[in-house]
Amino acid sequence: MKNNSALFFTCSLIEYIGRETKQKRRTVVSLLGDAIRRIYEYADVLHCEPIAKVADEWIAICNIPEGDFDNVAACKYEAPDYWTIGEVYERLIEDVAGEDILVSLGEVYTSWMDERLSDYNTDLFYQPRDYLKECYLAGEIL
Repeated sequence: MKNNSALFFTCSLIEYIGRETKQKRRTVVSLLGDAIRRIYEYADVLHCEPIAKVADEWIAICNIPEGDFDNVAACKYEAPDYWTIGEVYERLIEDVAGEDILVSLGEVYTSWMDERLSDYNTDLFYQPRDYLKECYLAGEIL
């Protein structure tokens, strides 16, 4: 499904939690574990609260520790906001999804692409969605 608002919220929340805890996004996905399905299923309710409050609750529930990955501080330019990055992940996941969108979410976040999209000193996250899909499927930047 294109323009999946629940997926958009889930990806944006993953990005927000990663920034708050200074964890790589793949680590956030791993630490959230099965909670991702609940976040996704209740996204329409969760998005009614401020994202900072929702993030704090899931950080506590899943015991997500403070890390040392601060890609926002490492950015030489203006870092994209968490909604922008959430949308990039949402689109990529939609474009490569199999039958279970959340399995695809896990695959994308644990792939090589996560590290590249988290480097805000490149322009990869601004590239067209078709290009990102082709890169992801090829396993490299084309």
